[in-house]
Amino acid sequence: MRLDHRDPVPEPLRGAIVALGNFDGFHLGHQKVVAEAVEWAKAEGRPAIVATFDPHPVRHFAPHVPPFRLTGLDQRETLFIEAGADAMLVFHFDDALAATTAEDFVAHLLARQVGAAGVVTGEDFTFGKGRGGNVDVLHDVGATCGVKARQVGPVKHGGQVVSSSRIRDALKAGECEVAEELLTRPFAIRGTVVDGDKRGREIGYPTANMELGSYLRPRFGIYAVTGRVLSTGEELKGAANVGVRPTFDPPKELLEPYFFEFSGDLYGQEIEVELRHFLRPEAKFDNLDDLVAQMEKDCEEARKLLSAAA
Repeated sequence: MRLDHRDPVPEPLRGAIVALGNFDGFHLGHQKVVAEAVEWAKAEGRPAIVATFDPHPVRHFAPHVPPFRLTGLDQRETLFIEAGADAMLVFHFDDALAATTAEDFVAHLLARQVGAAGVVTGEDFTFGKGRGGNVDVLHDVGATCGVKARQVGPVKHGGQVVSSSRIRDALKAGECEVAEELLTRPFAIRGTVVDGDKRGREIGYPTANMELGSYLRPRFGIYAVTGRVLSTGEELKGAANVGVRPTFDPPKELLEPYFFEFSGDLYGQEIEVELRHFLRPEAKFDNLDDLVAQMEKDCEEARKLLSAAA
């Protein structure tokens, strides 16, 4: 179930324990926060809600910043429910929310609007106008309006704190395996397959073209990928280009997966594509024959890597 912070929370979900954060990527650190909230809720016989912000506050205050999302809302909702939440609450970050003081955020939104009995955040969580709220404010103001607060410390992996920034850096370097360890699953882009210029079909490699939207741009290049058709659950394997296709004009940012042994029609279908291994950077080819020869090599390598991981 998806809740909107501007609407009253249904009565059966009032009195919930709320995990509160951006949770973009839902990595190991985020999972620890949510696990604490779910365990607390179970111990007291309460519902558990995971609250996230959309758009990300950075997007509101600095719309010029390049896309950086690791997960879309639909992906987050699935991940939160799988982690034991009863619902996802979306704080829609607009001018009104940006102008809400930390005190009002706790007393009005969390206590009255949501009806939260408890809130769990990370130790470094900030909120409210001018980022004036922190875990101390949450404790102090919450104590005046019946909202208990807990905080969870950072999680380390490989001697370093797990963070969304660390995962973004790994993906921008083409280090899919590092990102997968920190996320506990492959980085995945979900979207609707759109019409392309049919270039892939003309050279024997039909692709399911997807726009990158608000997702982080990983290192441009060729990847071994796995995919899933959301309507059917069908699992696919393939190779994909992420980037601007320098051999063709005009340049256009796309994710273009070619799925092995697949001949169906994916236009208009929603699919999720996981980046499993980075194979090589994008390159411009002098002619289509050279491009096709390289694609054959890319697909062969992708098959080997994906078979080894199976």
